[in-house]
This record gives sequence, C-alpha cells and structure tokens, in this order.
Amino acid sequence: MSRSLFWLSDKAWQAIEPHLPKNQPGARPVDGRRVISGILHVLKSGCRWCDCPVDYGPWTTVYNRFHRWSRRVFWTKLLDALAGAGAVTKSTAIDSTTIKA
Repeated sequence: MSRSLFWLSDKAWQAIEPHLPKNQPGARPVDGRRVISGILHVLKSGCRWCDCPVDYGPWTTVYNRFHRWSRRVFWTKLLDALAGAGAVTKSTAIDSTTIKA
C-alpha cells in the first residue's frame, strides 16, 4: 500500500458507517470503507477516476458508487447527518487576506 493514499480513520469510519445505504443490489458486497476512501482520494487529489489507485478497488466501482450516490443525494444527507451530530462543520471558509500559509 502506498503512503500517499488517503484512508478513512477508524473514528471517521465509525461516524459515516451507520448512514450508509443497506441491502444494495450488486454482484457481491464491496468494502464501503475502501471505496469511500477511494472517492475521497480522487476528490482530494483531483485525479481522473480512471487514475484512481488500484488499492481502492476497480476505478469503475469507485466511480459508480460516487455517481449512484450523488444521484440519490446521499452525500448531502451524509453531510447533514454528520454536521447534526457535531462530527463535522457544515461549511468552513478561509480568507487569504488574514491567513498566511
């Protein structure tokens, strides 16, 4: 496994896992933590879906899960649930005129 890959922490996974859709159709169950880590890796790195590292599983699985759940507004519902539980903030803004990197 590469050191540059993004993996959800145990704490983050415990907050997310109860909100995942259950009993989804498909050929066989796929590790949700691995796929969501792959989705976040693509979104954070800005790479193309087809360039998603194989450690997350087939890129088509990662993309299809993201796309299918986007159509169902899953990501918005997840953010609302996590924000309601205090696990994340709903929005954050940084003004570059006051913050120096």
